[in-house]
Amino acid sequence: MGGSIAPMTTHNISSTSEVEISLASNKGFWLFLGEEELFVPFSEFPWFKKATIEAISSIEWPTPDHLYWPLLDVDLSVESIRDPGRFPLRART
Repeated sequence: MGGSIAPMTTHNISSTSEVEISLASNKGFWLFLGEEELFVPFSEFPWFKKATIEAISSIEWPTPDHLYWPLLDVDLSVESIRDPGRFPLRART
């Protein structure tokens, strides 16, 4: 059950912070925050599953622990991506 992999766009949030969505598949997508690489699985973050590449790659990183996808109106703590088990409440899809 292979999914397609697509390169995404890099977005510079400030002169010192960079966020990038690099690969997407039917399981989730990879998020690069500066030097850190995180996988965002659709099983834990289901509101991204049917989102377009444009919506997923339009991301803002206003503070070190806050990510915002304006086209999806989704706010996430970076810590919730690092350790989703510590954040059991999820939005309904």
